[in-house]
This record gives sequence, C-alpha cells and structure tokens, in this order.
Amino acid sequence: MFEVKVTKQGDAIGIKWQLVKVKVPISEIIDVTYDESYAGESKTAVRIGYPYGTTNRILIKTVKTNYIIYTSIGSTKEKILSLINRSKGNI
Repeated sequence: MFEVKVTKQGDAIGIKWQLVKVKVPISEIIDVTYDESYAGESKTAVRIGYPYGTTNRILIKTVKTNYIIYTSIGSTKEKILSLINRSKGNI
C-alpha cells in the first residue's frame, strides 16, 4: 500500500495515490481540517487513500468539491497548509 503524496504544482496542490492524480486549485481551497468521523462527514467528498488502517483523515474543503485524504503520515495536514501559505506569500 502506497501513501498519499502531496506536492505543489504551479497554482495547485497535487495529490497522488496509486493511479489517482488530483489537482486542487489553491485559490478554491476554503479550509483544511481533520475529519474525526470514520468514513467522513461529507457524503459527496472525493476520497483519496486507503481508508483502513490509517490514523488521519484530512478534509480539504473547496468551493466546488470536498476531498478526504486517508493517511498515516501525521504531518500531511501541516504540509498542505505550508504549501498554501507559501503560494499566497504568507511565509
């Protein structure tokens, strides 16, 4: 099982897991939080990662779509926030 990889790709956050590649425009991101529910609060969210045996569920809320990232890497949320802040010139 491969972990979810998060990178900055131009003006978007790139999320890659196995054969799935998703680009989330930074300008559309509203919030990045932990989702404490088991399957995710949002019924229509795009789910990325292997949900079983992971400890963190990160919810990325955007203008159009919500994304839930399943991961065991504890610093993923902080990495996403860092990429967003760097893009907006806050760091």
